[in-house]
Amino acid sequence: MTDSATIELAQTAKRDYLKSLERKYQERWASEKLFETDAPREEHMTAEELQKKYPKWFGNFPYPYMNGSLHLGHGFTISKIEFAAGYERMLGKRVLFPHGYHCTGMPIKASSDKIIREIEMFGEDFSGYQVEAPEENGDALPTTKGSGAVEKGKKGKVAAKATGHTYQFQIMESIGVPRAEIKKFADPAYWLKYFPPIAREDHLALGTRIDWRRSFVTTDANPYYDSFVRWQVNKLFAQEKIKFGERYTIYSPKDGQPCMDHDRSDGEALGPQEYTAVKMEVVEWSRAVHDAIGNNLNGKRVYLVPATLRPETMYGQTNCFVGTALKYGLFAINDTDVYLCTYRAARNMAFQGISVPRGEVNQIAEVDGAMIVGTRIKAPFAVHPEVYVLPMDNVLATKGTGVVTSVPSDSPDDFATLTDLKKKPEYYGVEAAWVALDPVPVLRTPTYGDMTAPALVKQFKIQSQKDVKQLAEAKEIAYKEGFYSGTMSIGEFAGQSVQDAKPKVRDAMIKAGVAFAYAEPEGLIISRSADECVVALMDQWYLDYGEPVWRAQAEKLVARMETYGDETRNGFEAVLRWLNKWACARTYGLGTKIPWDPTFMVESLSDSSIYMAYYTVAHFLQGGVVDGQVPGPLNVTPDQMTDAIWEYILVDGPWPNPSPLPKEKADIMKHEFNYFYPFNVRSSGKDLIPNHLTFAVYNHAAIFPEKHWPLSMRTNGHLMLNGKKMSKSTGNFLTMRDCVLKFGADATRLALADAGDGIEDANFDEMSANATILRLHTLLEWSDETVKNEASLRAGDKQYHDRVFEEEINELINITQQQYERMNFKDALKYGFFEMQIARDWYREITVDVGMHIDVVRYWIRISSLLVQPIIPHFSEHIWSTILKEAQSVQLARWPTPSRPVDRAILDSGAYIRAIVKSIREAEGQLLKKLRSKGGAPFDPRKPKSIRIFVATSFPEWQDKVVQAVKDAYDSQTINVDDGKVREFLSKQGLMKDKRVMPFVQAMKARIAKFGVQTAFNRALPFSEAPVLQEALPYIKRSIGFAEAEVWSVEDARSQEGTSGFSKNIIDGAEPGAPGFEFRNI
Repeated sequence: MTDSATIELAQTAKRDYLKSLERKYQERWASEKLFETDAPREEHMTAEELQKKYPKWFGNFPYPYMNGSLHLGHGFTISKIEFAAGYERMLGKRVLFPHGYHCTGMPIKASSDKIIREIEMFGEDFSGYQVEAPEENGDALPTTKGSGAVEKGKKGKVAAKATGHTYQFQIMESIGVPRAEIKKFADPAYWLKYFPPIAREDHLALGTRIDWRRSFVTTDANPYYDSFVRWQVNKLFAQEKIKFGERYTIYSPKDGQPCMDHDRSDGEALGPQEYTAVKMEVVEWSRAVHDAIGNNLNGKRVYLVPATLRPETMYGQTNCFVGTALKYGLFAINDTDVYLCTYRAARNMAFQGISVPRGEVNQIAEVDGAMIVGTRIKAPFAVHPEVYVLPMDNVLATKGTGVVTSVPSDSPDDFATLTDLKKKPEYYGVEAAWVALDPVPVLRTPTYGDMTAPALVKQFKIQSQKDVKQLAEAKEIAYKEGFYSGTMSIGEFAGQSVQDAKPKVRDAMIKAGVAFAYAEPEGLIISRSADECVVALMDQWYLDYGEPVWRAQAEKLVARMETYGDETRNGFEAVLRWLNKWACARTYGLGTKIPWDPTFMVESLSDSSIYMAYYTVAHFLQGGVVDGQVPGPLNVTPDQMTDAIWEYILVDGPWPNPSPLPKEKADIMKHEFNYFYPFNVRSSGKDLIPNHLTFAVYNHAAIFPEKHWPLSMRTNGHLMLNGKKMSKSTGNFLTMRDCVLKFGADATRLALADAGDGIEDANFDEMSANATILRLHTLLEWSDETVKNEASLRAGDKQYHDRVFEEEINELINITQQQYERMNFKDALKYGFFEMQIARDWYREITVDVGMHIDVVRYWIRISSLLVQPIIPHFSEHIWSTILKEAQSVQLARWPTPSRPVDRAILDSGAYIRAIVKSIREAEGQLLKKLRSKGGAPFDPRKPKSIRIFVATSFPEWQDKVVQAVKDAYDSQTINVDDGKVREFLSKQGLMKDKRVMPFVQAMKARIAKFGVQTAFNRALPFSEAPVLQEALPYIKRSIGFAEAEVWSVEDARSQEGTSGFSKNIIDGAEPGAPGFEFRNI
């Protein structure tokens, strides 16, 4: 499907021709089973010996979720492994590139349930659906008790954000599911049958090198994978890595279970944020609230409950803030207490055991924030026992409880707001008595003393609470300075560091009954069922990530693992510092039941952390079907794959006695695992570092011996489309299938490679993909015609330009290989594809007079097909098999390592010619500019013209002296040039007054910094200039239009000084590598 935000192709004949070739070669690869890879079978050899004799490479990526077609973002991440697999095959390695299908978790079950509801609403064919008129969607907070599920209007926003559709059946239609078939998706099992074949077809159309025998679906629908996950969690449970206990977790009240990252439509990677909620009892209501609620509270105690991250500062409370534009509820917490806060906060409290009954929000009344101003309340632990409620502009309903405790000595926001209120009490509607309290010193820091906030407000020149940007900077400094450098100056823990006192003050307040623990999500989190999630305190099974010993193992694994960049490594290290206990069980969705507590299932991120190991044996267990309903070639049944058998195969456990299957069968699987494991690289989007990738690190560290720890993980940014974020709702969206249908496989692959490799976001440019079609078609045509017309090409001895071209090809082979080794596919494409064509085009141009050499041209065609084979294999296959008539597929070809080192002298001389031609054009251009100016010029490039090129074999004497001065003043220890010594030497030589000298000194120093000492001081050319220029003269004459062109040595030219065309200043200006040019009309 193509939407309006993507381009339309006007002409498709060339694309269709390329696509016909792609289908032809894909069929060949499949029939020859080129991508099915097995471990070698040799007796009496260890896995290490086998890997040394038969090198292997195992690459993988996070298996995609099977609730729709693969989009181009999937294709981008997959392409990193696909291109690497193609390259590693060329090195002669046994390459394993598998693909699984993730079905665990909530999304499929939630979508199935939606289909069921929609069938009830509209009928099996959904004919009862009528287009609804747009609804008004206000932002008023709920005022009645309930679960707090996202309201209908907000649900529509969530759905539209992802798809632009409101109902699930509409989403299914939008991804190409026929309406008549949608009813079948009411059964979650049908998703597992419908989408995996589509994903495989999309990959086949793209030409990926996947071993499809090893594919599988997750969940207990696949009994073999189910047994694998049971072994994994049983092992972790036995190691006490999985524990049971009360902890905070992100929770969906609607779904009645924890909502992990993969269960969310918004808010992935966000977790709980824990606060200290302070109970500030109402002493006297403001008149507005008193008049509004009357005696509705029946004598219950009422508390404002601000949530703070800094309980140690509560000694310095001078007031309490509310947002005048916000609405607040009074919520019955129990039989005696009522809390005043936002509905959102009360809903979170309801699932943390703070209010009763659990899970219910009992709102007694609602008041505007402005009405609360002037209420007198108690301030626990504060120097001032009672304070007033005051107004604040910057209070958010989406963070904390909507009530903010005020400590103006240490909070820049509080100090700025209190100052505003004191300056203009009438403007803000406050009485002078309410703002009479001055800031109270609480802690002291070396930098700001005991009044951090006033000092920072002055430093940042903050004028009022409206200076939001400066306040944010000041707040960050205040909190860091106080926490890391502060010392308590008041209270029971005076004299102690803030770091030590913070938990002690918190515990003391909770113990005294004037505070309690409160938590909420770090940001907005929406479940896939369109529910706004809360933080719940609940008993659950969790993985004890962050436990010191386990964390140390994980850090060791990351330290020795290649990450292809500091950004990825820093990401892992940061996550390991904060990642803590992770809920690993749920009651709703699809998955593997927890063996010791089958009322729960393993959640979707916890059953997908070591499944890469399952790839190594999947083809032995499953008989060519992804759900494992047919036994594989070993004829092993699922019940035979016990924990003991998995332990034997994967971690060298003892052979069980009695055994459920013959040892010979287990040994075959063990052999395969030991040969291919550990995997060489895992490629993923950067957004999976905080969860999936770090979980893989933790689980591998816990379960496998170090020899089987992952060797590397790389990450990439998100993929934009045409410079904008991909979005279904805006139409700026392509599936993998759409893209291949539109551009063909190789044009798609090339554009994916050209999109970028770093952790920053990449861009798939449709215009570039479209242009690639013409480029590939033209290259194939040219290669075919050139080979067919070989008789017209030059043969015999190779000339200078032939040798230069060969060396350029060999240099590009080596540079391209370096980029493939680093998984820098954009640069591999640059050198192995684009630069190769530039080199060929130059060769064609410079040999027009004599013609191209047949051997060199065939070499270029051959190499050009091989260098891009990992990226655009169909293109390469056509050149290799059809044009060059090679018998074996290009997929079996080896990397074309040059037979000898590159001749740098010849290579440099070729680059020199290009540079000289460019310099001549630029010099002529400057003369043309002078001609057009008022002063005119002695040479008119538009008339018949000639050029003399003056070549110097030595540098000017003054330059040699300067180079020697710099050389003598260079200190190899400090890697610096002593400028004083240079000036002293130059003064003795009488060169300091020469205006050319000091710029030349600076140029030499820059050359040292750029190229190193040895290269900088060695200015001799590795080739003889004059003969090289003689070889280039025919091209120079032809391309620039000179009737005559001559090369003169400086020595011979000086003998002609004074005659026409031998200007002294031009001759004297010539240097080795920078000849002089004399233009004249004839």
